[in-house]
This record gives sequence, structure tokens and C-alpha cells, in this order.
Amino acid sequence: MTAPSNSTHAAQQEQRFLVLFDFDETIICESSDDAVVRVLPGQQLPTWLTDTYREGHYSEFSQKILTYMADQGVSEESIHSAVKKILPSPGLLNLLQFLQNHQQDFELVVVSDANMFFIETWLEHAGLRPLFRKIFTNPGSFDATGRLVLQPFHSHSCSRCPVNMCKQAIIREYLVDRQKERGGTPFTRVFYIGDGSNDVCPCQALGPEDTAFPRRDYPMHTLLVEMQQSQSPKVKANIVPWVSGEDIVDCLKKMMEES
Repeated sequence: MTAPSNSTHAAQQEQRFLVLFDFDETIICESSDDAVVRVLPGQQLPTWLTDTYREGHYSEFSQKILTYMADQGVSEESIHSAVKKILPSPGLLNLLQFLQNHQQDFELVVVSDANMFFIETWLEHAGLRPLFRKIFTNPGSFDATGRLVLQPFHSHSCSRCPVNMCKQAIIREYLVDRQKERGGTPFTRVFYIGDGSNDVCPCQALGPEDTAFPRRDYPMHTLLVEMQQSQSPKVKANIVPWVSGEDIVDCLKKMMEES
């Protein structure tokens, strides 16, 4: 995929739609942590390490994995190579090609609880990094000992989200900031594409004209269906499950015609 040309300021002002992407199991077909673990000599983590995982503390668990990998002699180059080999989710390259072809209409952002090293490595290798205006994720860089060190993205007060990241807080702040930067003009519609349980909270930032795209039969989809059927606060956005990026393309085409 070729890199997009630089848009003029006027063209950027005309972008009507914001598309927010999760990364693991959304843009890519699996967890990036699982992919890099396969470069370990035994290709799996010891039980004593996997038993340390705590709900809501996945980033801390990821750091333990990366520290263990460094202790086992796994090099930065090995991790870099493993990330580049991860396959995209079905149809996602077609979706991104569609969005590139209509970049005058769409602004793209990544909001992910992975880390910056994994995401930028994969996107740059795929030739996709220029498509995204912003990446919100946990900082990650290699230290002098060759260990990939993660930092929490931010602190927040949301009880539903991992301690290091509330995607709803990120999106609400981004929408306010971008409206100011766009001269007071909000996006016509916002689209959120995800798969996991931590992709439910950000859907609460979406309005009735917006759309949440949960990956079909993944935790985000299951939880959204349960929310809509229960007495809990409903998500105002339309909910459109996807199996392939082509499903999202079809939906976006219809919405472009309507807007």
C-alpha cells in the first residue's frame, strides 16, 4: 500500500468522519504479546509467570513477559522480526485501502492497550503508518540492557477499565481537542472498531449517529449485546458486528451516501 500524499489544511478541515481502531485482534489477527512469545526457546511462558496475571492489570503482565524474554536472551531484533510477521485481521487491509482512497473524508486514529513499539513497528512494516493521525497507546522502548520497557499511558478514575488506560477518556478528550482545532466543527460521525472487553467503555463516548464495530463473537460483541438486553446504561451508537474488514467497508459506503 502506498503512503498517502500530504493533505492540505483545507482538505483536513473537510474530513467528516473519525475512525478509531483498536490494534490487537482488530488491525492484527492476534495478540501481539502472543506473537512475540513464540520467539522464546520453548515458544511458551512458564506457568509461574502466567499465574501472575491479574484482571485489569494486563500492561503489568505484559511487562513481566518482556522482562522474562530479555532474561532468556531474546533480542530486540527477534522481537522486531516477530512483530513484523503478524498477519492482519481478515479484510483489514482492504478496509485500510478503502480509507486511504477516501482520506479526504476520514481521519484515522489507533487507541490500543498494546505498546508503541509493537504498533509502530507493524504499521511501518505494512506501509500503513502515514494513514494514522495519532496513536494512543502505552509508551514502550528498549533500555540499555535490551529489555522492552513499558510505561502506563495515563491514570484515570474509571472502574471499568484497566488501571493504565480508559479508552473512553482518551476519545472524549480527543473529540473536544479536534473540534477546537477544526474551528468548532465536530466530526459528522465517529466509528469505533474493536474486539475486546476494554473496547466496550469507549463506545459510551459515541452518539446515536455513530457506530461501534465489534468483532463478531469476540468479548466486545458479547458484552455489548448483554448491555443492550439488560437494565444497564445502553450504548447510544449503532452496533454493527464484523467478521471481515469488508463488512466495515460495506457499512461505511452506505453511510457516506447518506451523509
